[in-house]
Amino acid sequence: MARFAAAVPTEPPSRKRPKAGTSASVSISFQNCAHGPEIAAAPLRPRGRLGAVTVLALGALVIPALTSPGQAQTPGKSQDTLMEQARQQFQPIPENPPALPGNTATPAKVALGKMLYFDPRLSASHAISCNSCHNIGLGGVDAEPTSLGHRWQHGGRNAPTVLNAVFDKSQFWDGRAKDLEAQAGGPIVNPVEMGSPEPHVAEQLRGIPGYHEAFAKAFPDETDPITLANVQKAIAVFEATLITPNAPFDRYLKGDPNALSATEKAGLALFMNKGCAACHNGINVGGATYAPFGVVTKPGASLLPPDDKGRFMVTKTPGDEYVFKVPSLRNIALTAPYFHTGAAWDLRVAVSVMGASQLGIHLTPEEVDKIAAFLGSLTGEQPQVTYPMLPPSVASTPQPQP
Repeated sequence: MARFAAAVPTEPPSRKRPKAGTSASVSISFQNCAHGPEIAAAPLRPRGRLGAVTVLALGALVIPALTSPGQAQTPGKSQDTLMEQARQQFQPIPENPPALPGNTATPAKVALGKMLYFDPRLSASHAISCNSCHNIGLGGVDAEPTSLGHRWQHGGRNAPTVLNAVFDKSQFWDGRAKDLEAQAGGPIVNPVEMGSPEPHVAEQLRGIPGYHEAFAKAFPDETDPITLANVQKAIAVFEATLITPNAPFDRYLKGDPNALSATEKAGLALFMNKGCAACHNGINVGGATYAPFGVVTKPGASLLPPDDKGRFMVTKTPGDEYVFKVPSLRNIALTAPYFHTGAAWDLRVAVSVMGASQLGIHLTPEEVDKIAAFLGSLTGEQPQVTYPMLPPSVASTPQPQP
């Protein structure tokens, strides 16, 4: 489920790099197709002085120019303008988790989902839980390039964060799961990850007496509630509670001009002016669309392995080769290493790579530091989760597989 991927959705244009002191604009439109948004974009073009960005159209979102070339502003007015422009492109994380369509959250269901999230017995080895790869105490990730799974196998991609994943339009780097409920079942039955055969999940839980009452309370209208489908529903409503409101940037969006430092504000302005916000926008500062990695310059094989073609592996559409979900940048300072390969451990390196590969620009060290400072302001209040007491196994409980 987030880290850096692509920033501006367009095929690599044939053009010269903008001169120093200029910024790039891109015209973006979305068309409907069978597998989701199809992205069409005009070539990037230098447009005036730094900070003079023309209108960006991203779906229904219209991003007006921050300033006009040569337009002078007083410091106070400039700060007001920065806040207003930020509000047009981003929204704060809410204080309370959103409702999931068709999956009503109740205290009993959330409590069950929490137990299942931490229970390693959902894995064939009884050694891996959801929290193993999406550790709530580590920003919702495992701090590994790729996660260690069943029988010491490694997953093919870096584990995205579970925090605020409820606000993403889809789950996984390739968007193969439409929501948290669909995502929750995938790793459990994946032979590389948790390795439990699908029929075994319900069998395992039925063999743990304490789960009978927990499922009955969570799904009171069902005569046989212990099913994989209900496991997914329960885990999803718990994961939906894992949100991180009140980041400094959220407080800024709500009207507190002092929530961000001068450096963070400068980084925010660069983030918008340079074009990063064309894809990394909205409530999750990303997570709302797909884009190719390597729009202008293809990164090296360590960042973009040729055998991982991203969303193409789901849709089989040629235009989706090396297209990935644009990840959320919420709590990005906590979730190293970065990219779907987990190949970059330094946030500043990731920022520089994105500038070159997605925007075709060279960011100076000072610009990188300011953007990284802004990204640090996206760290919100972390979920305070008490580790649950899990029902014990008994003699008749299915045993772990080697």
